Amino acid sequence: MTAEFPAARPRRLRRTPAMRRMVTSTRLHPAELIMPAFVKEGIAEPQQVGSMPGVVQHTRDSLRKAVHEAAEAGVGGVMLFGIPAVKDSRGSAADDPEGITQRALRDVVAEVGDALVVMADTCLDEVTDHGHCGILTPEGEVDNDATLERYVSMAVAQARAGSQMISPSGMMDGQVGAIRAGLDAAGFSQLPIMAYAAKYASAFFGPFRDAVETPKDFGDRKAYQQDPAGPRGEALREVRLDLAEGADIVMVKPALAYLDILREVRDTVEVPVAAYQVSGEYAMIEAAAANGWIDRDRAIMESLVAIRRAGADLILTYWATEVARRI
Repeated sequence: MTAEFPAARPRRLRRTPAMRRMVTSTRLHPAELIMPAFVKEGIAEPQQVGSMPGVVQHTRDSLRKAVHEAAEAGVGGVMLFGIPAVKDSRGSAADDPEGITQRALRDVVAEVGDALVVMADTCLDEVTDHGHCGILTPEGEVDNDATLERYVSMAVAQARAGSQMISPSGMMDGQVGAIRAGLDAAGFSQLPIMAYAAKYASAFFGPFRDAVETPKDFGDRKAYQQDPAGPRGEALREVRLDLAEGADIVMVKPALAYLDILREVRDTVEVPVAAYQVSGEYAMIEAAAANGWIDRDRAIMESLVAIRRAGADLILTYWATEVARRI
């Protein structure tokens, strides 16, 4: 039995900041935040990403500064996306020891050590001239099994460059198992894998494609990323498959439009669950705030709290350092 008004007054626990802080059940912590960062080969100064105000393509030097600031703020990790000067159909820069991603990993590890977890995206879309996440057949489809070979080589190259976690994001069938076997064979059995387990073919990825310079005519990724209106239970099936193949953390991407999926995953698994607050989510808030339509700082915090409340243990967000300083 519960009391009713006037004996029951829920507002009593909302009256003051101290009261609200004491009874809150959803908290953000800097260590739960992961900062995505873009680093581009061959530029002398950081380049602003037009569709993502405040986000840049870093030089190697400016990236060192950014990760140092993130570590000082207590951010938990950094996820690197390398943009090579030359792209080709097989993404040769992906596993080149002197490729931009591997050089950036060495730079960042040298700068911050283990003050935060250093990792890089393990996918081919940033490094291929066609912009897809894998190797294409003559008919233009992504060849799943040929792509797995590239992912394994890429993961091992990242591990040798100092990556402290491997993060396959291409949504190829069997990618986690192939990478786990490849890492183990190369002597990196200690490295964890954070699998992009439930990744949707989303319109919210648009600004990211500007940041990594994906060709405008690359087509879409609906044949390998999940359908937003796809079969019920598909996300959990993908998550279970990745866990069976050796994933240590599973991710839902995007975050805000898929909070229901995030909740389902959190309620099902016993490993940490990550969510990626993607470029479109970032851009919408920044654009609306720039027009005076919303309170920027409140909207940022509210969106992150929603993701945390839905079950995310870790959140990838472009506001990681800013928010870490604030909280």
